[in-house]
Amino acid sequence: MKISIERAALLKAVSQAQSVVERRNTIPILANVLIEAEGSDATFRATDLDIEVVDKAAAQVERAGATTVAATTLHEIVRKLPDGALVTLTADNATGRLTVEAGRSNFSLATLPKEDFPVMASSEYASNFSAAAPALRRLFDKSKFAISTEETRYYLNGVYMHIADAEGGQVLRCVATDGHRLARIDADLPEGAADMPGVIVPRKTVGELRKLLDDDEMKIAVSVSETKIRFATPDITLTSKVIDGTFPDYTRVIPQGNTRKLEVDAADFAQAVDRVATVSSERSRAVKLQLDEDRLVLSVNAPDSGAAEEELAVAYGDERLEIGFNAKYLLEIASQVDRENAVFLFNSSGDPTLMREGNDQTAVYVVMPMRV
Repeated sequence: MKISIERAALLKAVSQAQSVVERRNTIPILANVLIEAEGSDATFRATDLDIEVVDKAAAQVERAGATTVAATTLHEIVRKLPDGALVTLTADNATGRLTVEAGRSNFSLATLPKEDFPVMASSEYASNFSAAAPALRRLFDKSKFAISTEETRYYLNGVYMHIADAEGGQVLRCVATDGHRLARIDADLPEGAADMPGVIVPRKTVGELRKLLDDDEMKIAVSVSETKIRFATPDITLTSKVIDGTFPDYTRVIPQGNTRKLEVDAADFAQAVDRVATVSSERSRAVKLQLDEDRLVLSVNAPDSGAAEEELAVAYGDERLEIGFNAKYLLEIASQVDRENAVFLFNSSGDPTLMREGNDQTAVYVVMPMRV
Protein backbone atom coordinates (compact mmCIF):
# COMPACT_ATOMS: atom_id res chain seq x y z
CA MET A 1 0.00 0.00 0.00
CA LYS A 2 1.24 3.49 -0.84
CA ILE A 3 -0.84 6.64 -0.50
CA SER A 4 -0.30 10.40 -0.32
CA ILE A 5 -2.73 12.48 1.68
CA GLU A 6 -2.97 16.08 2.80
CA ARG A 7 -2.03 16.55 6.46
CA ALA A 8 -5.31 18.26 7.53
CA ALA A 9 -7.46 15.46 6.05
CA LEU A 10 -5.24 12.79 7.60
CA LEU A 11 -5.25 14.49 11.01
CA LYS A 12 -9.05 14.72 11.04
CA ALA A 13 -9.45 11.05 10.16
CA VAL A 14 -6.80 9.78 12.57
CA SER A 15 -7.93 11.96 15.50
CA GLN A 16 -11.47 10.54 15.27
CA ALA A 17 -10.01 7.02 15.16
CA GLN A 18 -7.58 7.41 18.05
CA SER A 19 -10.24 8.81 20.37
CA VAL A 20 -12.26 5.58 20.04
CA VAL A 21 -9.24 3.38 20.75
CA GLU A 22 -8.97 2.26 24.38
CA ARG A 23 -5.61 3.29 25.90
CA ARG A 24 -5.52 0.23 28.19
CA ASN A 25 -6.48 -3.00 26.50
CA THR A 26 -5.33 -6.59 26.56
CA ILE A 27 -5.72 -7.11 22.81
CA PRO A 28 -2.86 -5.32 20.98
CA ILE A 29 -4.73 -4.97 17.66
CA LEU A 30 -7.42 -2.82 19.39
CA ALA A 31 -4.79 -0.08 19.85
CA ASN A 32 -4.41 0.09 16.08
CA VAL A 33 -6.23 1.88 13.28
CA LEU A 34 -6.98 -0.11 10.13
CA ILE A 35 -5.98 1.87 7.03
CA GLU A 36 -7.46 0.68 3.73
CA ALA A 37 -6.65 2.35 0.40
CA GLU A 38 -8.57 1.81 -2.81
CA GLY A 39 -9.61 3.96 -5.78
CA SER A 40 -9.22 7.59 -4.73
CA ASP A 41 -10.02 7.15 -1.01
CA ALA A 42 -8.40 5.92 2.16
CA THR A 43 -10.55 4.70 5.05
CA PHE A 44 -9.46 4.70 8.67
CA ARG A 45 -11.27 2.26 10.96
CA ALA A 46 -10.94 1.96 14.74
CA THR A 47 -12.90 0.01 17.36
CA ASP A 48 -13.00 -0.86 21.06
CA LEU A 49 -15.45 -3.73 20.28
CA ASP A 50 -18.38 -1.58 21.49
CA ILE A 51 -17.95 1.38 19.15
CA GLU A 52 -16.59 1.41 15.62
CA VAL A 53 -15.74 4.55 13.67
CA VAL A 54 -14.90 4.59 9.96
CA ASP A 55 -13.56 7.82 8.49
CA LYS A 56 -13.08 8.29 4.75
CA ALA A 57 -10.58 10.78 3.30
CA ALA A 58 -9.57 11.65 -0.28
CA ALA A 59 -6.07 10.39 -1.10
CA GLN A 60 -3.73 9.76 -4.03
CA VAL A 61 -3.54 5.97 -4.04
CA GLU A 62 -0.39 4.70 -5.77
CA ARG A 63 -0.78 1.12 -4.56
CA ALA A 64 -4.02 -0.18 -3.07
CA GLY A 65 -3.76 -2.23 0.12
CA ALA A 66 -4.35 -2.26 3.84
CA THR A 67 -2.46 -2.35 7.13
CA THR A 68 -2.94 -1.55 10.81
CA VAL A 69 -0.76 0.75 12.91
CA ALA A 70 -0.85 2.20 16.44
CA ALA A 71 -3.53 4.90 16.31
CA THR A 72 -2.17 7.12 19.08
CA THR A 73 1.39 7.13 17.68
CA LEU A 74 0.22 7.93 14.15
CA HIS A 75 -2.01 10.71 15.51
CA GLU A 76 0.86 12.27 17.47
CA ILE A 77 3.15 12.18 14.41
CA VAL A 78 0.57 13.77 12.09
CA ARG A 79 -0.36 16.37 14.71
CA LYS A 80 3.26 17.53 14.92
CA LEU A 81 3.78 17.79 11.16
CA PRO A 82 3.66 21.29 9.62
CA ASP A 83 0.38 22.63 8.21
CA GLY A 84 -0.14 21.95 4.52
CA ALA A 85 2.34 19.06 4.42
CA LEU A 86 1.70 16.21 2.00
CA VAL A 87 2.06 12.95 3.94
CA THR A 88 3.03 9.70 2.22
CA LEU A 89 2.18 6.40 3.91
CA THR A 90 3.90 3.28 2.59
CA ALA A 91 3.19 -0.17 4.02
CA ASP A 92 5.70 -2.96 3.51
CA ASN A 93 4.12 -6.28 4.42
CA ALA A 94 7.44 -8.12 4.14
CA THR A 95 9.06 -6.08 6.93
CA GLY A 96 5.83 -5.38 8.83
CA ARG A 97 6.50 -1.64 8.80
CA LEU A 98 4.61 1.50 7.81
CA THR A 99 6.73 4.41 6.61
CA VAL A 100 5.37 7.90 7.21
CA GLU A 101 7.10 10.62 5.15
CA ALA A 102 6.46 14.36 5.02
CA GLY A 103 9.09 16.79 3.73
CA ARG A 104 12.31 15.90 5.54
CA SER A 105 10.58 13.87 8.25
CA ASN A 106 10.60 10.10 8.07
CA PHE A 107 9.08 7.61 10.53
CA SER A 108 8.97 3.83 10.49
CA LEU A 109 6.19 2.25 12.56
CA ALA A 110 5.46 -1.37 13.48
CA THR A 111 2.27 -2.81 11.99
CA LEU A 112 0.00 -5.77 12.67
CA PRO A 113 -1.72 -7.79 9.93
CA LYS A 114 -5.09 -6.46 8.78
CA GLU A 115 -6.59 -9.97 9.02
CA ASP A 116 -6.43 -9.75 12.83
CA PHE A 117 -8.48 -6.55 12.96
CA PRO A 118 -12.00 -7.12 14.32
CA VAL A 119 -14.79 -5.69 12.17
CA MET A 120 -18.12 -5.06 13.89
CA ALA A 121 -20.78 -7.46 12.64
CA SER A 122 -23.28 -5.78 10.39
CA SER A 123 -26.78 -5.47 11.74
CA GLU A 124 -30.28 -5.34 10.32
CA TYR A 125 -31.62 -1.94 11.36
CA ALA A 126 -35.31 -1.73 12.23
CA SER A 127 -35.47 1.99 11.60
CA ASN A 128 -33.61 4.30 9.21
CA PHE A 129 -34.12 8.05 9.06
CA SER A 130 -32.15 11.26 8.66
CA ALA A 131 -32.00 14.12 11.14
CA ALA A 132 -30.48 17.60 10.98
CA ALA A 133 -27.18 17.92 12.85
CA PRO A 134 -28.35 20.91 14.98
CA ALA A 135 -31.42 18.95 16.19
CA LEU A 136 -29.32 15.94 17.25
CA ARG A 137 -26.68 18.22 18.77
CA ARG A 138 -29.30 19.92 20.94
CA LEU A 139 -30.83 16.60 22.04
CA PHE A 140 -27.53 15.16 23.24
CA ASP A 141 -25.76 18.35 24.40
CA LYS A 142 -28.60 19.33 26.72
CA SER A 143 -29.09 15.87 28.20
CA LYS A 144 -25.61 14.39 28.57
CA PHE A 145 -24.68 16.28 31.77
CA ALA A 146 -27.23 14.17 33.68
CA ILE A 147 -25.78 10.78 32.63
CA SER A 148 -24.96 8.66 35.68
CA THR A 149 -21.36 7.58 36.37
CA GLU A 150 -22.41 4.77 38.73
CA GLU A 151 -21.28 1.49 37.18
CA THR A 152 -23.81 -0.51 39.24
CA ARG A 153 -26.74 1.27 37.60
CA TYR A 154 -25.33 0.63 34.14
CA TYR A 155 -28.71 1.29 32.47
CA LEU A 156 -28.33 4.97 33.49
CA ASN A 157 -24.84 5.26 31.91
CA GLY A 158 -26.22 6.74 28.70
CA VAL A 159 -28.91 8.82 27.03
CA TYR A 160 -32.29 7.14 26.46
CA MET A 161 -33.32 8.02 22.91
CA HIS A 162 -36.90 7.09 22.03
CA ILE A 163 -40.21 8.16 20.51
CA ALA A 164 -42.59 9.80 22.99
CA ASP A 165 -46.02 11.41 23.02
CA ALA A 166 -46.06 15.15 23.69
CA GLU A 167 -48.81 17.78 23.52
CA GLY A 168 -48.40 18.41 19.80
CA GLY A 169 -48.02 14.74 18.81
CA GLN A 170 -45.06 12.37 18.72
CA VAL A 171 -41.51 13.64 19.28
CA LEU A 172 -37.97 12.29 19.24
CA ARG A 173 -36.90 12.47 22.88
CA CYS A 174 -33.62 12.12 24.78
CA VAL A 175 -33.62 11.57 28.55
CA ALA A 176 -30.73 11.19 30.99
CA THR A 177 -30.75 10.93 34.78
CA ASP A 178 -28.48 9.94 37.65
CA GLY A 179 -31.18 9.91 40.32
CA HIS A 180 -30.28 13.44 41.52
CA ARG A 181 -31.13 15.37 38.36
CA LEU A 182 -32.89 14.62 35.11
CA ALA A 183 -32.93 16.16 31.63
CA ARG A 184 -35.73 15.57 29.12
CA ILE A 185 -35.25 17.10 25.67
CA ASP A 186 -37.65 16.87 22.71
CA ALA A 187 -37.18 17.46 18.98
CA ASP A 188 -39.55 17.25 16.01
CA LEU A 189 -40.00 13.65 14.91
CA PRO A 190 -37.91 13.05 11.75
CA GLU A 191 -39.68 11.44 8.81
CA GLY A 192 -39.40 7.65 8.98
CA ALA A 193 -38.50 7.51 12.68
CA ALA A 194 -41.95 6.62 14.06
CA ASP A 195 -41.14 2.90 14.42
CA MET A 196 -37.73 3.42 16.06
CA PRO A 197 -37.11 1.15 19.08
CA GLY A 198 -36.08 3.02 22.25
CA VAL A 199 -32.33 2.62 22.91
CA ILE A 200 -29.83 3.74 25.55
CA VAL A 201 -26.86 5.38 23.79
CA PRO A 202 -23.69 4.91 25.92
CA ARG A 203 -21.79 7.90 27.33
CA LYS A 204 -18.67 7.29 25.20
CA THR A 205 -20.78 7.09 22.03
CA VAL A 206 -22.47 10.38 22.91
CA GLY A 207 -19.00 11.97 23.21
CA GLU A 208 -17.81 10.56 19.87
CA LEU A 209 -21.06 11.48 18.12
CA ARG A 210 -20.61 15.13 19.13
CA LYS A 211 -17.70 15.39 16.67
CA LEU A 212 -20.03 14.60 13.75
CA LEU A 213 -22.54 17.30 14.59
CA ASP A 214 -20.67 20.59 14.18
CA ASP A 215 -21.81 21.36 10.63
CA ASP A 216 -25.22 23.06 10.80
CA GLU A 217 -26.03 22.14 7.19
CA MET A 218 -25.29 18.45 7.67
CA LYS A 219 -27.94 15.75 7.58
CA ILE A 220 -27.09 12.72 9.70
CA ALA A 221 -28.33 9.29 8.60
CA VAL A 222 -29.47 7.44 11.73
CA SER A 223 -30.08 3.68 11.83
CA VAL A 224 -31.41 1.94 14.94
CA SER A 225 -31.87 -1.69 15.92
CA GLU A 226 -32.52 -3.33 19.30
CA THR A 227 -28.77 -3.82 19.84
CA LYS A 228 -26.99 -1.16 17.75
CA ILE A 229 -27.20 2.42 16.60
CA ARG A 230 -25.39 3.99 13.65
CA PHE A 231 -24.84 7.65 12.78
CA ALA A 232 -23.41 8.44 9.34
CA THR A 233 -22.29 11.49 7.38
CA PRO A 234 -20.85 11.18 3.85
CA ASP A 235 -17.34 10.82 5.35
CA ILE A 236 -17.77 9.29 8.80
CA THR A 237 -19.77 6.30 10.05
CA LEU A 238 -20.09 5.75 13.80
CA THR A 239 -21.59 2.42 14.87
CA SER A 240 -22.17 1.55 18.51
CA LYS A 241 -23.70 -1.16 20.61
CA VAL A 242 -26.47 0.18 22.84
CA ILE A 243 -26.75 -0.47 26.58
CA ASP A 244 -28.59 -3.73 27.22
CA GLY A 245 -31.01 -2.73 29.94
CA THR A 246 -34.35 -1.10 30.66
CA PHE A 247 -34.43 2.64 31.29
CA PRO A 248 -36.65 3.44 34.30
CA ASP A 249 -40.03 5.14 33.95
CA TYR A 250 -38.74 8.72 34.14
CA THR A 251 -42.22 10.25 33.81
CA ARG A 252 -42.92 9.37 37.45
CA VAL A 253 -40.22 11.72 38.76
CA ILE A 254 -41.20 14.75 36.67
CA PRO A 255 -43.42 16.78 39.01
CA GLN A 256 -46.77 17.88 37.60
CA GLY A 257 -48.18 19.93 40.47
CA ASN A 258 -45.40 22.42 41.22
CA THR A 259 -47.09 25.84 41.38
CA ARG A 260 -44.57 28.18 43.02
CA LYS A 261 -42.96 29.92 40.08
CA LEU A 262 -39.62 31.72 40.07
CA GLU A 263 -38.39 33.56 36.95
CA VAL A 264 -34.78 34.64 36.92
CA ASP A 265 -32.18 35.75 34.38
CA ALA A 266 -30.34 32.48 33.67
CA ALA A 267 -26.86 34.01 33.24
CA ASP A 268 -27.15 36.17 36.38
CA PHE A 269 -28.39 33.17 38.35
CA ALA A 270 -25.56 30.88 37.20
CA GLN A 271 -22.92 33.51 37.98
CA ALA A 272 -24.38 34.17 41.44
CA VAL A 273 -24.46 30.43 42.27
CA ASP A 274 -20.86 30.11 41.08
CA ARG A 275 -19.75 33.03 43.23
CA VAL A 276 -21.38 31.94 46.49
CA ALA A 277 -20.22 28.33 45.98
CA THR A 278 -16.60 29.56 45.97
CA VAL A 279 -16.43 29.50 49.78
CA SER A 280 -17.56 25.89 50.09
CA SER A 281 -14.68 23.47 50.39
CA GLU A 282 -16.56 20.79 48.46
CA ARG A 283 -18.34 21.22 45.13
CA SER A 284 -21.33 19.34 46.49
CA ARG A 285 -21.94 21.86 49.29
CA ALA A 286 -25.54 22.95 49.42
CA VAL A 287 -26.53 26.39 48.19
CA LYS A 288 -29.58 27.70 50.05
CA LEU A 289 -32.24 29.61 48.12
CA GLN A 290 -34.46 31.92 50.20
CA LEU A 291 -37.42 33.17 48.22
CA ASP A 292 -39.58 36.14 49.16
CA GLU A 293 -41.68 38.36 46.95
CA ASP A 294 -39.54 39.33 43.92
CA ARG A 295 -36.38 38.59 45.88
CA LEU A 296 -33.98 35.67 45.94
CA VAL A 297 -31.13 35.31 48.42
CA LEU A 298 -28.49 32.68 47.62
CA SER A 299 -26.28 31.64 50.52
CA VAL A 300 -23.62 29.09 51.42
CA ASN A 301 -22.48 28.38 54.95
CA ALA A 302 -19.33 26.30 55.26
CA PRO A 303 -18.24 26.31 58.94
CA ASP A 304 -14.66 25.37 58.10
CA SER A 305 -14.10 27.93 55.33
CA GLY A 306 -16.62 30.76 55.58
CA ALA A 307 -19.99 31.98 54.37
CA ALA A 308 -21.34 33.85 51.36
CA GLU A 309 -24.59 35.51 50.39
CA GLU A 310 -25.90 37.20 47.27
CA GLU A 311 -29.25 38.78 46.48
CA LEU A 312 -30.96 38.77 43.09
CA ALA A 313 -34.03 40.62 41.83
CA VAL A 314 -36.42 38.00 40.47
CA ALA A 315 -40.06 37.49 39.55
CA TYR A 316 -41.67 35.50 42.39
CA GLY A 317 -45.12 36.03 43.86
CA ASP A 318 -45.73 33.03 46.11
CA GLU A 319 -45.25 32.45 49.82
CA ARG A 320 -41.80 32.40 51.39
CA LEU A 321 -39.70 29.32 50.62
CA GLU A 322 -36.28 28.03 51.70
CA ILE A 323 -34.75 25.20 49.70
CA GLY A 324 -31.24 23.82 49.24
CA PHE A 325 -29.49 22.34 46.20
CA ASN A 326 -26.13 20.86 45.29
CA ALA A 327 -24.25 23.85 43.80
CA LYS A 328 -22.76 21.75 40.97
CA TYR A 329 -26.20 20.47 39.88
CA LEU A 330 -27.68 23.98 39.89
CA LEU A 331 -24.81 25.31 37.79
CA GLU A 332 -25.04 22.50 35.24
CA ILE A 333 -28.78 22.95 34.81
CA ALA A 334 -28.57 26.77 34.62
CA SER A 335 -25.84 26.51 31.97
CA GLN A 336 -28.22 24.59 29.65
CA VAL A 337 -30.49 27.61 29.26
CA ASP A 338 -30.16 29.23 25.82
CA ARG A 339 -32.92 31.78 26.43
CA GLU A 340 -32.71 34.73 28.74
CA ASN A 341 -34.99 33.47 31.48
CA ALA A 342 -34.92 30.30 33.54
CA VAL A 343 -38.24 29.31 35.10
CA PHE A 344 -38.13 27.24 38.30
CA LEU A 345 -41.28 25.56 39.59
CA PHE A 346 -41.24 24.53 43.27
CA ASN A 347 -43.65 22.61 45.46
CA SER A 348 -41.96 22.42 48.87
CA SER A 349 -38.42 22.30 50.26
CA GLY A 350 -38.46 18.49 50.14
CA ASP A 351 -39.90 17.90 46.66
CA PRO A 352 -38.18 17.76 43.27
CA THR A 353 -37.92 21.11 41.47
CA LEU A 354 -38.72 21.59 37.80
CA MET A 355 -36.77 23.97 35.55
CA ARG A 356 -37.66 25.18 32.03
CA GLU A 357 -36.29 27.70 29.57
CA GLY A 358 -38.92 30.42 29.52
CA ASN A 359 -42.15 28.92 28.16
CA ASP A 360 -40.31 26.26 26.18
CA GLN A 361 -41.75 22.82 27.01
CA THR A 362 -39.26 20.92 24.81
CA ALA A 363 -36.47 21.12 27.40
CA VAL A 364 -37.38 20.17 30.97
CA TYR A 365 -34.99 19.61 33.86
CA VAL A 366 -35.63 18.14 37.32
CA VAL A 367 -33.31 18.53 40.30
CA MET A 368 -33.66 16.96 43.74
CA PRO A 369 -33.24 19.30 46.72
CA MET A 370 -30.75 18.87 49.59
CA ARG A 371 -31.27 19.44 53.29
CA VAL A 372 -29.75 22.72 54.48
